[in-house]
Amino acid sequence: MRVGRKKFNKTLFCLACLGALFLAVFAYGPMFGLLLAFKDGDFKISLSDAILRTDWVGLRNFSNFLKDRNFWDVMINTLVLNVLMLFINFPAPIIFALLLNEVLSSKLKRTVQTVCIFPHFISWIIFGGIIIAMTDMTTGICNPVLYALGLSSPEDPVNLQTAEFFWAEMIIASLIKGVGWGSIVYLAAIAGIDREIYEAATLDGANRFRKAVHMTLPSIAPTITVFFLLKVSNLLDNSFEQFYSLQNAVNLEKSEVLSTYLYKTGLQERRYSYSTAMSLFNALIAVFLLVSGNFISKKLTDRGLF
Repeated sequence: MRVGRKKFNKTLFCLACLGALFLAVFAYGPMFGLLLAFKDGDFKISLSDAILRTDWVGLRNFSNFLKDRNFWDVMINTLVLNVLMLFINFPAPIIFALLLNEVLSSKLKRTVQTVCIFPHFISWIIFGGIIIAMTDMTTGICNPVLYALGLSSPEDPVNLQTAEFFWAEMIIASLIKGVGWGSIVYLAAIAGIDREIYEAATLDGANRFRKAVHMTLPSIAPTITVFFLLKVSNLLDNSFEQFYSLQNAVNLEKSEVLSTYLYKTGLQERRYSYSTAMSLFNALIAVFLLVSGNFISKKLTDRGLF
């Protein structure tokens, strides 16, 4: 029997074209600016002149930032903090999803999930302002809590906005803001697990902990692998708003990361070629980490992104 051709859907085609146009304008179009990484475009008044009317300098811009001590200080901050966040922040949504899945009351489960997801919808500028207000030495709520725990005194309050506490402050703030939202995809993966295997495990005498460890976790392992590989590829990437909102002159030693350093060198100092070379270097490292992580994952677990 001859199968007829599917009817052409103009609405879906238009929607697909809009998506392709968005990518072309905002994702692929700006890639033309990568030419700046190989040209002498620093300190130019016009970006178009910097791209089109400056001399080619080869890899000189890459050589300049690789010899810059400030760049390596920023790179160490970025890498160390992101590795810490990978080991602390990445498992948190998974653990939260597993715990939330064990809550028997659906009303309580929805309430907890809604409360934990809400911080995600607050912008980092506002959320950062809340963190700054809470950690203020004189008016913040954190010092009275530390005093109640015997970790500080009214005469000698702890300045939580210094470089010494910045990494801990950033990790805790990221957990509060992201753990609820990050758990959504894992909860969706858990919801797709066949309930019959849990019933069979119950008949075999497995308790809830064993079912979570030996059944739920292996079932959502492909989802965990995908998000882990994406996280590894972003080891040199940070949210600009997240760090810039909490950054000050006192904690700059620990709070300066690649995203904020690129903004300052590229836009404030107008070192366009220098910052473009750093950004391209960052992108190449991300691709390398993604491909390497995917290769290792395929070898060890037979799972990967591609």
